[in-house]
Amino acid sequence: MKSHTMFAFGVARDPLPATTAARPGPPRVDAMDITPSNDKEQLSLQEGINAKLVQSGERERLKQLLRERLVECGWRDELKEQCKRIVKERGFENISTDELADEITPVGRATVPDAVKAEIMHSIRKFLDA
Repeated sequence: MKSHTMFAFGVARDPLPATTAARPGPPRVDAMDITPSNDKEQLSLQEGINAKLVQSGERERLKQLLRERLVECGWRDELKEQCKRIVKERGFENISTDELADEITPVGRATVPDAVKAEIMHSIRKFLDA
């Protein structure tokens, strides 16, 4: 099953590490400081983070924030125009929705502005550190 979710951005590191000195009790492990040693651990870490985001409702809030930022920066309109061009070139009857999605998804992911990715990643880190 192919996912068209825009949360698969890769992990960018903050230049300043989170401090735990001010927190009482044992030091917490920052979820972004965990470096999985293999693909299985990476998948498990991603699943755990996703489960926490879903259970809290934060994932829906982040999706809405992402939608708003992509509209604000013009990304959505640009992608929409590219879709129109593809359909016009091939002909409406000659391309399926799945084929269009398969062709446009890599373009869409590659063109999400770095500032939008950084804002979403910052929000995820903030949520995980809370």
